[in-house]
Amino acid sequence: MGLAVGFISGMFGIGGGFLMTPLLIFIGILPSVSVATVSSHIAASSASSAISYWRRKAMDIPLAMMLLVGGIVGTAGGVWVFQLLRSADLLDLVIALSYVALLSIVGGLMVIEAVRAIVRSYQGYPVVLRRPGSHTWLHGLPLKVRFKRSKIYVSAIPVLGIGFIIGFLGALMGIGGGFLLVPMLIYFLRVPTATVIGTSMVLTLVTMASATVMHAATNHLVDAVLALILMVGGVIGAQFGARTGARMRGERLRLLLGLLVFAVGLRFAYEL
Repeated sequence: MGLAVGFISGMFGIGGGFLMTPLLIFIGILPSVSVATVSSHIAASSASSAISYWRRKAMDIPLAMMLLVGGIVGTAGGVWVFQLLRSADLLDLVIALSYVALLSIVGGLMVIEAVRAIVRSYQGYPVVLRRPGSHTWLHGLPLKVRFKRSKIYVSAIPVLGIGFIIGFLGALMGIGGGFLLVPMLIYFLRVPTATVIGTSMVLTLVTMASATVMHAATNHLVDAVLALILMVGGVIGAQFGARTGARMRGERLRLLLGLLVFAVGLRFAYEL
């Protein structure tokens, strides 16, 4: 499983937590233990990626720091809700329902977007993910900050809000947030793709490391042996996945990822 999810992570450039947590649950590991353990796995896999992006100067540090402010608060809130649900004996059901809803919606949207991109490419139109001159209602909010590396001038409110959402979902569901954070930064804040992945890796690394420490200290649910085995498999699989992904076109990769996310959501629904 570590090899398989590592391969997929390297191929698509994502954390893989949205796949690893359901797979652990499917083979009989308690959802609470799965969520807490996968957090450490994601933190470790994100660390090496974050270092490589930092060396290439392919990340926006000020933007990452502002995302982290919201992310740490969201992580603490997620661990607190995790404890409340566990004490009420509702945690397993809430995790399962959350995965069904989130993966089905995100997977469906990704498939639709990728199909449109493929159709446009066959018709001869360029595939555009970011239109530098376009703005949304988010750009009209107050407390604006200029991020020179990403060449954007946006309000701090949506940046903090996105960080909070990613931190909260990561702590509650064991999701690294990369497959949610990257589209949010590209489509909502218009962050260039050259810096978006490196910036998202910083947030993923810190929020998942924080979630691991908080889960270990408050819930005592992190399985260190399981996490270590998953890390070893994940690191090896990611090397082969990165090579495979480099040979495929972007829109086809997004279509495959969307189908994969949607399929895991349907599998969860079937289990319920």
